[in-house]
Amino acid sequence: MKRSGKVYLVGAGPGAPGLITVTGIECLKRAAVIVYDHLLDTALLEAAPLDTEKIYVGKVAGKHAKLQAEINRLLVDKAKEGKMVVRLKGGDPFVFGRGGEEAQVLAENGIPFEVIPGITSAVAVPAYAGVPVSHRGVASSFAVITGHEDPSKESSSINWKKLAGGVDTLVFLMGVKNLPLIVEKLVEYGKDKNTPVAVIKNGTRPNQEMVTGNLGNIMEKASQNGITAPAVILVGEVVSLRDKLRWFDNQPLFGKRVLVTRSRRQASKLSRLLAECGAVPVELSAIDIQPLADYKELDESIARLADYQWIIFTSTNGVEAFWQRIANLKKDSRSLGNIAIGAIGPATAQALVERGIIADYIPQVYTGEGIIKGLKSRNINGKRILLPRADIADNELVDGLRGIGAEVDEVAAYRTVTTTEETGKAVKMVTSGEIDVITFASSSTVTNFMMAFGKQKPDIKKAIVACIGPKTKETAVSAGLNVDILATEQTIPGLVEAIEEYFRRES
Repeated sequence: MKRSGKVYLVGAGPGAPGLITVTGIECLKRAAVIVYDHLLDTALLEAAPLDTEKIYVGKVAGKHAKLQAEINRLLVDKAKEGKMVVRLKGGDPFVFGRGGEEAQVLAENGIPFEVIPGITSAVAVPAYAGVPVSHRGVASSFAVITGHEDPSKESSSINWKKLAGGVDTLVFLMGVKNLPLIVEKLVEYGKDKNTPVAVIKNGTRPNQEMVTGNLGNIMEKASQNGITAPAVILVGEVVSLRDKLRWFDNQPLFGKRVLVTRSRRQASKLSRLLAECGAVPVELSAIDIQPLADYKELDESIARLADYQWIIFTSTNGVEAFWQRIANLKKDSRSLGNIAIGAIGPATAQALVERGIIADYIPQVYTGEGIIKGLKSRNINGKRILLPRADIADNELVDGLRGIGAEVDEVAAYRTVTTTEETGKAVKMVTSGEIDVITFASSSTVTNFMMAFGKQKPDIKKAIVACIGPKTKETAVSAGLNVDILATEQTIPGLVEAIEEYFRRES
């Protein structure tokens, strides 16, 4: 008899991908199947192995990808195949998420399961809006209420009288459609019409919107501002604390649409940092990182590593590609022996650390020029250097190293290719004025992005251009772009910090 798999009911948190728990991420990393909902940031799915089966079962008003009974059966069937299944649900599985129903079905069918709690939007969304659901001297109790009861119920099970008179802060989930009823019932059972109310749409996300008022005018204000689901309704005196405790939607980058032109595999880190600053990252990859058609040259270099005194890595992509070939050739980090290792910057150095290697050299300035300048004092005259990197990298680093006496073997470790369809979308968004900032994290992203404009100088409307370093800036300027922002530190965090500082000065 085939052994049953196991189902993990995982709470994904309120929306921002970083708010999932550590245990939740660990489950995703091991999942054979992920069954996921509508209101999730799909960036979470990137934590799963490439061969993980991902099944969308989202529900929106009037349209369900699968009925609840079908979802229940799907979880049972996949577990019976002996697979580890992650049921990824928004917020917390047991807070109006029907996780209890799914757990019941699993128990009835003898399927092992585990519940991984998540941060509920009932607390997190108000927090991101600068409103604590409880506060000393203002609110000592709060209640979480569904704003959308089961339509098959004969009557409401909500005790409006006790809620209106006995709880300081009321948090309604999924209640925008029923806002008139909520207001009516609370006033009917004694809530003062002047009680502060907030309606928060897309809470914890970069496109968060919020309308405040009171029970007497909140319906009109929500309608005027076009507030629709998904939104959280907050009723109570704590709403008045927002002006002092607001922290998320008043950041310099909040609401700014930032074009991320990195490769698909690399874009997530920049996008995550931008989102943490309140920006709206738009991932439109100008390039894509792909494997080589033929690894003969790289494999031959790895086979004779003993001939080299140095290996210099100029990107995390180079590190990843190199170690994939190391593994493919049935070798590991011990093959490097006494070879000195150089890394162009901290991100590349971290990629090495994750593989058990501490870089011997990181330049003070994270560029090819910085590498050359720093190695001048390290007696590399006559030393043989292996340089595994992109197939289209320029000759500046190779020529510079040879200029100070090194023997350099430059070997392609991966391919950098243009993604024509994606750059076309980027051009359309930029020329229509939908983008506030265009980011370039390498010269190749500039070159490939500009190809979509042909021979004409691009009309980028109001967008400003931000570059990670002087080499990328030089490429951008040569392409006819005005560079407004140049990172002081040539790293992804440094680029984000420079963009933040620009808008802080402009405000």
